[in-house]
Amino acid sequence: MNIKPFEKRIYLSTPTMHGDELKYMVEAYETNWMSTVGENINQVEKITCEFLGCKYAVALTNGTSALHLAMKLAGIKQGDKVFCSDMTFSATLNPVVYEGGIPVFIDTERDSWNMCPIALEKAFEIYPDVKVVVVANLYGTPAKLTQIIEICKKHKAILIEDAAESLGATYKGQQTGTFGDYNVISFNGNKIITGSSGGMLLTDDLKAANKARKWSTQARENAPWYQHEEIGYNYRMSNVIAGVVRGQFPYLKQHIALKKAIYLRYKEGFKDLPVTMNPYDESIMEPNFWLSCLLINEEAMCKQVRGDKDVCYISEPGKSCPSEILDELAKYNAEGRPIWKPMHLQPFYRNNPFITVEGSGRATSNAYIASDSIDVGADIFQRGLCLPSDIKMTPEQQDIIIEIVKGCFR
Repeated sequence: MNIKPFEKRIYLSTPTMHGDELKYMVEAYETNWMSTVGENINQVEKITCEFLGCKYAVALTNGTSALHLAMKLAGIKQGDKVFCSDMTFSATLNPVVYEGGIPVFIDTERDSWNMCPIALEKAFEIYPDVKVVVVANLYGTPAKLTQIIEICKKHKAILIEDAAESLGATYKGQQTGTFGDYNVISFNGNKIITGSSGGMLLTDDLKAANKARKWSTQARENAPWYQHEEIGYNYRMSNVIAGVVRGQFPYLKQHIALKKAIYLRYKEGFKDLPVTMNPYDESIMEPNFWLSCLLINEEAMCKQVRGDKDVCYISEPGKSCPSEILDELAKYNAEGRPIWKPMHLQPFYRNNPFITVEGSGRATSNAYIASDSIDVGADIFQRGLCLPSDIKMTPEQQDIIIEIVKGCFR
C-alpha cells in the first residue's frame, strides 16, 4: 500500500477539551476552593443527577473508588462469592477482592458482548446464596439490563452497575448508570467526557449516598474534633477535577454523536470484509459508541497463538488476525488495542469459578475446558480488537485506517 505513516499519532481515545473546563478550574483557584469541597463538586453532582435521572451522586477520585464504596454498601464480606462480568477491565471486580469477596465470572453473550443472562441464571442454580451481582457495560454498549434485574430480584440479589464506559448510553430509553442499587461512572482521561480522573457513585438511596460520602472523607464523625468510629478512605473528588468535569458535561451529547459517526464510518468501510462491528440491539438500546471494535469472522482468521505476554501469528492471503492488524496500525502510527482479556483467563483469577450457559467450567492459560461448551468471551478476545476511536480523528484519517485494515486481508 502506498500509504505514509501519520505524522501525528492517531490514538485510541484521548480527552477532547473545549475551554469551559479551564474557566471552572480558574474559578476554583481564584476562590481558593482547591480541596475536596467547593461549588464545582456541588454542581457536578447536581448536573449528573439531572442528566441521568438519579436522585443522588457522590463525586469521587475515580471509578474504582466508587466501585469500592459500592461493594461496601452491598455488604460484601470475607469469603462471599460475587457474580461479575467476565469480559471487562479488572477495575470492575478488583474492589470485590478489596472487601474479601470471591469473584465468580459470568460468561459473555454475543448480542452485546456483555454478561449473559442465561449464564447468570445458571450461576444462581450453582451458587444460590450469592447476594451481589456486578455487571459492566462494555465499550459503551448496555448489557441486557432488564433481564439481569429480573434475575437479581428473583434471587434477592443486589445489582451494582458499572457504567464507567457507558455514560450517556440508554437502554429502553433509560440512562445507564441508573439500573442498579448502586451505580458507577468514570471520568478517566480516555472516557467519553473526562476530568483527567474522577468518578461517581450513583444511587436513589439517600442513606447509602450519605454513607458513601462519609466513607470517602476518612469516615469522620460529626464531632468538634477528628472522631473516627469506622474505616474511611481519601476518595472524595477535588474541586479542581470537578471543574474539568463541569466544563465537559455540556459536550457529552456532541462527543457521543462524533463517536457514533466513527462507528458508522467503520461499519460502512468494512462492509465487504469478513468482519463485524461490536453489536447492539437498535430496538432497545443506544450505546455511547465509546470504542469502535472489530470482530473477524472465524473462517477469515489466520493462525494466531497468544501466551500471557507474547503472541505469534502467521500471515495468510485473504485472512488476518487482531495481532496482525494491530501491528499494521502501529506501523502507520495509529493506536488500536486488543479486546479486554476475559477475567477468568487472567493469571490472578484463573482459579476462580467461571460460569457459562452450560454450567461451570475452568480456564487453563488461554484454553477453555468445559463439557462441549464454547467460551464466548475468550472467542471474542481471540478474534476481536479495538480500533482508533478518537473524536479528533478526521474522516480522511479514518478512511486511511480503513484502507490499512483492508490491506491486512489482501
